[in-house]
Amino acid sequence: MAIEGAPLLVACLCAEWCHVCCDYRHSFAQVKLAIQADHPQAQFIWLDIEDEADLLHPLDVDDFPTLLIAVGDAPRFFGPLMPQPQTLERLVRSAASETSAKALADPVLIAAVARIRAQRLADLPARS
Repeated sequence: MAIEGAPLLVACLCAEWCHVCCDYRHSFAQVKLAIQADHPQAQFIWLDIEDEADLLHPLDVDDFPTLLIAVGDAPRFFGPLMPQPQTLERLVRSAASETSAKALADPVLIAAVARIRAQRLADLPARS
């Protein structure tokens, strides 16, 4: 959980060909485990910008890794991040606990968060 029960979304936007991204993937997974211990409903998603181009369009990703963090439907951070696990963990924990942080008002980011959440819900197995 995150602020007022709103789910936390952490999406790392990378590319398969990017050596920095390949090296960073393990750190991203480690931070995911650490954060989910406190926020079990947090969604951590690794998105290849080429494989998921339709999902991410029209977002421009020029630097890797680029991180998108949202609380509920509200994007809180979008931008490149130094590939250091401590920086990622600090940024995610801050987004999850900062009640006064303003959402980014960019309609492109808001729409991207909605598409990512909808796609991930569609990917979940049906419950019997």
